[in-house]
Amino acid sequence: MEPGNLTGVSEFLLLGLSEEPALQPLIFGLFLSMYLITVLGNLLIILAVSSDSHLHTPMYFFLSNLSWVDICVTSTTVPKMLVNIQTQSKVITYAGCITQIYFFSLFAVLDDFLLTVMAYDRFVAICHPLHYTVIMKPRLCGLLVLVSWITTALHSLLESLLLLRLTFCTNVEIPHFFCELSQMAQLACSDNFLNNMVMYFITVLLGGGPLIGIIYSYSKIVSSIRAIPSTQGKYKAFSTCASHLLVVSLFYCTSLGVYLSSAATQSSHSSAAASALYTVVTPMLNPFIYSLRNKDIKGALKGFFGMEAIKKELISTMLVIAICLKIDHAIFFPTSQLHHMRQGNDTPISEFLLLGFSEEPELQPLIFGLFLSMYLITVLGNLLIILAVTSDSHLHTPMYFFLSNLSLVDICFTSTTVPKMLVNIQTQSKAITYEGCITQMYFFILFAMLDNILLTVMAYDRFVAICHPLHYMIIMNPRLCGLLLLVSWIISGLNSLLQSVMVLQLSFCTDIKITQFFCEMKQVVQLACSNTFVSDMVMYFVTALLGGGPLAGILYSYSKIVSSIRAIPSAQGKYKAFSTCASHLSVVSLFYGTSLGVYLSSAATQSSHSSAAASVMYAVVTPMLNPFIYSLRNKDIKRALKRFYGMAGTKGTIIQR
Repeated sequence: MEPGNLTGVSEFLLLGLSEEPALQPLIFGLFLSMYLITVLGNLLIILAVSSDSHLHTPMYFFLSNLSWVDICVTSTTVPKMLVNIQTQSKVITYAGCITQIYFFSLFAVLDDFLLTVMAYDRFVAICHPLHYTVIMKPRLCGLLVLVSWITTALHSLLESLLLLRLTFCTNVEIPHFFCELSQMAQLACSDNFLNNMVMYFITVLLGGGPLIGIIYSYSKIVSSIRAIPSTQGKYKAFSTCASHLLVVSLFYCTSLGVYLSSAATQSSHSSAAASALYTVVTPMLNPFIYSLRNKDIKGALKGFFGMEAIKKELISTMLVIAICLKIDHAIFFPTSQLHHMRQGNDTPISEFLLLGFSEEPELQPLIFGLFLSMYLITVLGNLLIILAVTSDSHLHTPMYFFLSNLSLVDICFTSTTVPKMLVNIQTQSKAITYEGCITQMYFFILFAMLDNILLTVMAYDRFVAICHPLHYMIIMNPRLCGLLLLVSWIISGLNSLLQSVMVLQLSFCTDIKITQFFCEMKQVVQLACSNTFVSDMVMYFVTALLGGGPLAGILYSYSKIVSSIRAIPSAQGKYKAFSTCASHLSVVSLFYGTSLGVYLSSAATQSSHSSAAASVMYAVVTPMLNPFIYSLRNKDIKRALKRFYGMAGTKGTIIQR
């Protein structure tokens, strides 16, 4: 196993609550009962909300999401514990442990975020009742849930990747019934300072932040309730948030109790028993708290049990999964007969080795599934943007013309790296031919630079639209748009050709291991055993020119945009003007933030796996998030997608005939 250095373990031992054989049947029965009650109770909440149209409100929408997350957070820990008791085994594989940590962190923090969102919902309902439906509209509710999922997923990914860089030696006993992050970090025999700092910082940020939001919401709620003159009105207002307040108190009190008990006692079994309170007991009690005090839920459950048929909402999901499983993933660079390349001197190598993230065989299915999912989401999301723009004549404008080209580039950008990585994992090979490496490097630089220049062109488009709205159609005519796109392709192509030719002049000897999941130019140049001074100078000059130039153009455009927006007298006008460039600004921040983060991380750490993990952010995650950023805040795109889906159904019928 090689997350960082060689990790000499392939599995861990979960000691559980007790090692006494006589207690195992009791523990098994107790946790099985709690797990079944948790799943059944929360499932009934979801079914009640989905089957009753009267409960299709923001409060119950968030409640059904909370119930779903409660099922998931319990399912990450209890089933494995029950299997271990039944098979009289305490073993969990390394890959299984990392996977469990990822999903447990994901759903635990998501639980916290959803409780905060529900507190905000109650705040709006009680403090601003007349504007409740206007503020808490479906778009905002969906956006709040989506942001919660994205934030928690990125947090879990960060924690898991940091854990992969640690090495583990002989101590493989985890004094818990599941793989807990802090326990795993304590077992590492390598330096875990960075892990601890990140873990404490994120705990304060993602734990304290939502708690402050909840406290603030309830301080305003209490003030509003106290201002109500009648006792009956106060009781009615407070009853709408009593269940949520109980769940919040239960969640934070049990979480706090676990960490206080682990700090106060050295007994591992006491700490594990305390953990059962917030990992098992709290999700089990939530449906009881919400249903016993809620007439709407009880009425919906009665109506649900009286129905003859249950809605089949999972069919579409299963169809999508089936389609994804049938996608041919044999997209890779040619593996022709190996031969020596000639560039300047004779280069005595015919291939490189892409080390990727980890050499542990048991981790490969996890990495394969994660990257395949992100790749499919990237291709599908950006393809939908392209189809929406091309199929709707209302979107044949300069802004959407550049957006569709950006989506095409994002698909190509991801396709230069991920398919080869997936093929290597599937074939259990790390080799990439010399020709394949140069080709991959060429197209990666081409599309990365093209992404950067297109973002600059889109910033100029927004500058003209906001600062010169009356002359927009005259300035941004089709000829100029095509010319800007052509110049972008030419500059990016020449830059990629120059960089590739500089690499071809280098000679390589015995060290052929690239500590990345793709051929990155900087890594390849460092492997050369010939003089790399010219290549380094060209690389740094081009990076400063073609990286700093577009960034300066974007900053200048937005400085003018901000000045123009500030000059607009009405608040509504300012909001409307800013909303037209908010999505682009988010994408630019994501692109430059992740790119800067990669190079800062590679400069700050010597860990090759940390550098490779950081590269994922701008090479895979950013292209995946771009279509979500543009579509969720854009009514035109969503309307075009709805029309496209309607057209697709009609076309499918005609084709069959």
